[in-house]
Amino acid sequence: MELAKQRYYWWNRWALAAIIVLLLVSIPIFTILVKLFAVPGESWNHLVDTQLLGYFKNTILLLFGVAIFASLIGISAAWLVSAYDFPGRRYFEWLLILPLGFPAYIMAYTYTGMLEYTGPLNSFLRNNLGIVTKGSLIDIMNLPGAIFILSITLFPYIFVISRSSFLQQSRTLQEASALLGSSRLRTFLLYLESLQRGNRKYAQANSMSKPFERIKAGKGMKFVFFGICTTIFLISFGLPLLQIFYWVNLTWHKVASWDFLLLIYRSFSLAAGTGFAVVVLSIILLYALRLSPFAWVKNITKIATLGYAIPGAVIAVGIMIPLLNIDKWLMSVFTPQSVGLIFSGTLFALVFAYIVRFMAVGYNPLDAGFQKIGIHVNEASRLLGQGSMRTLWNIDLPLIKTSMLSGILLVFVDVLKELPLTLILRPFNYHTLATKAFDMATNEMIAESANASLVIILTGILPIIFLNRLIRKRNG
Repeated sequence: MELAKQRYYWWNRWALAAIIVLLLVSIPIFTILVKLFAVPGESWNHLVDTQLLGYFKNTILLLFGVAIFASLIGISAAWLVSAYDFPGRRYFEWLLILPLGFPAYIMAYTYTGMLEYTGPLNSFLRNNLGIVTKGSLIDIMNLPGAIFILSITLFPYIFVISRSSFLQQSRTLQEASALLGSSRLRTFLLYLESLQRGNRKYAQANSMSKPFERIKAGKGMKFVFFGICTTIFLISFGLPLLQIFYWVNLTWHKVASWDFLLLIYRSFSLAAGTGFAVVVLSIILLYALRLSPFAWVKNITKIATLGYAIPGAVIAVGIMIPLLNIDKWLMSVFTPQSVGLIFSGTLFALVFAYIVRFMAVGYNPLDAGFQKIGIHVNEASRLLGQGSMRTLWNIDLPLIKTSMLSGILLVFVDVLKELPLTLILRPFNYHTLATKAFDMATNEMIAESANASLVIILTGILPIIFLNRLIRKRNG
């Protein structure tokens, strides 16, 4: 019995399937690594001599600028809604997550339209206060503007992580800090150290743990805290969304047509199909790890989810090169007219790239679901003589159906928002909501582009509501 169990764990068809999935999703990564050692062309040499240093400098400044400002906004807001009780606090807990549904490129051209000479702010100053400006009220078409846009769209990630960390801290820590004479500000720096420490923890008896206790803000500070959170919300979501609604009200009758409905159908179908494919492949990876709990299988699953850390444009290039080579080989074997660009010129390339890019998005909810039900279910099923496939179908999948739906939903929204990868790999004259919005905005049709943008934003709010419910449930 023990030998049979060892053979079952050491090698099975699920491990083989996981290796195949790994090989497929690693194609773009492997391609990019190979091309790093290729001989550069004249264009690259010219770029190195003239532009590369400037690109590198701007990238570093952008990274540090966004990291600093997004962290400042996210951690400060998380501390206020976690440590203090003031009017509207419960609403700000989820309102400050909503900017996650606003893609950065939509935020960028929305603010550009708001601040331009014919925008609402300039028009109000000019028509009501007699203040006339030349050009845009504030020029954001520069590096500081890019830092601003990315910071107000990305800070919710830091807000969610910081808020969760603050809520998990024990009240005992608060009381100890107060007894030692530390102020609330000093205690907050203490919490930052705990947040930075991550998974490295100190031991504490469960009986000593007390719930985190919020402090009721004073009369004056209530308005200050409310004003800070309101300002962050308006700048990062409220005002841009109102501008989008205003543009939609002006242009919906021009855009609303069967073509626009077809655009929505295509985008939703593409996103839903990709979400389903990602969940299926994630189940293969996780079930292989579940049946073969060895380090090499665990490493396979980690490598297969690396695509989320790679920019979409890089993944697009890494996929386009091998698929073009395959199509060229097919056209050399068969007649070009009968074959065509089967892989690189169809939706296959786009869906393939989406799967590589968003594998981690669908993988993580399923991983949490499998961990929650434990391994004992599989062991009991095998003792009763059931195979792995029947156990998966009849027992595991019904138990993780919520995680599956969550994975599909999260991938669905990310695919719907993805722009650079879609622009590069989409078939000729094939539009999604993201590419249509971008195409109209770049052609000076910002108001018309708001219709597609609104669908993306409203759809992006769905997983945010789910995320907030998950945090509330986990932290009581």
